[in-house]
Amino acid sequence: MLIIPANSLSSGGYSIDNSCRFDDGSSDYLSRTPASAGNRRTWTWSGWVKRSQIGGTYNNLFSAGTDSDTNGFVQCAFWGDSSDWLEVTIYNSAYLRFRTTQLFRDTSAWYHIVIGFDSTQGTNTNRVKIYVNGEQISSFATYNTLAQNFDSAVNNTEIQKVGAGSSSASSVNNYYDGYIAEAVLVDGQQLAADSFGEFDEDSGIWKPIDVSGLTFGTNGFYLDFEDSAALGDDVSGNGNDFTVNNLTAIDQTTDTPTNNFATWNPLVHYSTSATFSEGNLKVAPTENTSVNYTTSTIAMPQSGKWYAEFKKLQNDNRLAVGIIDTDLQTGIFQANSYLKDVVAGGIMYDSINGKISGNNGDIQTSLTAAGNNAIIGLAVDMDNQLFYVYVDGSLINTGGSGASFSYLTGTHAAFWVGDVATSGYDNCEANFGNPPFSISSGNADGNSRGNFEYLPPSGFLSLCTANLSEVLS
Repeated sequence: MLIIPANSLSSGGYSIDNSCRFDDGSSDYLSRTPASAGNRRTWTWSGWVKRSQIGGTYNNLFSAGTDSDTNGFVQCAFWGDSSDWLEVTIYNSAYLRFRTTQLFRDTSAWYHIVIGFDSTQGTNTNRVKIYVNGEQISSFATYNTLAQNFDSAVNNTEIQKVGAGSSSASSVNNYYDGYIAEAVLVDGQQLAADSFGEFDEDSGIWKPIDVSGLTFGTNGFYLDFEDSAALGDDVSGNGNDFTVNNLTAIDQTTDTPTNNFATWNPLVHYSTSATFSEGNLKVAPTENTSVNYTTSTIAMPQSGKWYAEFKKLQNDNRLAVGIIDTDLQTGIFQANSYLKDVVAGGIMYDSINGKISGNNGDIQTSLTAAGNNAIIGLAVDMDNQLFYVYVDGSLINTGGSGASFSYLTGTHAAFWVGDVATSGYDNCEANFGNPPFSISSGNADGNSRGNFEYLPPSGFLSLCTANLSEVLS
């Protein structure tokens, strides 16, 4: 089916231009130690987040102090353990937990998270408030008692992190894996979600509003990630800039809550295991005895023209890229050992043999093969059901004619990547308009969206919700 996450549609109004992509494998995070303490008893943290990793250990959105710190260590994290709760943890001689019953497992959607803290409140349940997509969480698996007037490490002269936690003063742990946009801390106020967003009057979708007019307080900050050379730049007016750790300019992205781009879907892969990284734009199968594949989180409707690029990385030169009919995708690859035998539900370019296959046979042969580090461009014309392949910017289709996939009858098609053999495997980085690799030239689509190595063919667009909403309107 066509996946358009509920809070990711472009519906007019305030627009977020950038987010920051955090990769736990690269130990990415931002850090700052305030020079003077602010209000440790009352504060609000807000951020828009798109997860890349589910399950496993803590994925820290923000933290203050260090684990087992009796001075009020605080962290807000998605806690995996095969469950994926959202949890605020506070340490005061023992761990105090504020854990939702609600689970957060959608890697295609943007969530808005607000933590409102005020230990001066007379009622315990008012001291820690959690909001998700504009709604205050009222059901908790665990909600411990926090002492009134408790001093947290937030706004103290201790290390504060975005995207990681700390087990001691000298170590960092529990890195976040995914995207963060509009990270805000308000020092001295416990605010509700409506200080940061609102429900769209037409669609009912929770969407961001301009927060630049907030009173941020002494140690408050506003990270908009609009300066790729200074991703820790605080634009609140306070100058509370963060130190950038392991993040680079390529980690600034245009994948945001107001324009959500496709990524690979870690919940859809056929192999014993696969490693997803770089915001789910890089996939690396970890075994070579079976067919491997994955698909995009957003599918193409029956209309429109769409473009994406795929960087072929080293290994066994067996990479295949294409599209698949989402109505047929479940189980379709598992019936045979070679993808070329199961593309009745799709169409693909075989990068080592230089051919386009589909409908259980070869459609165009004797085409250009793609070597390691080649960029393969796919232009998919859903209006006319034609498939074009570019290798390093050059169209390779026989006679320049698009390969037909008129045999597909489903309502939507997703991009996919896989192997053409059961021995060996390739790694692939996808650029749906939001590249995980450096672009030497820089080309947008006809709607001025996306960033590609090569200019998309005329009329072909990047796969993002802003373009989808225009094509479908």
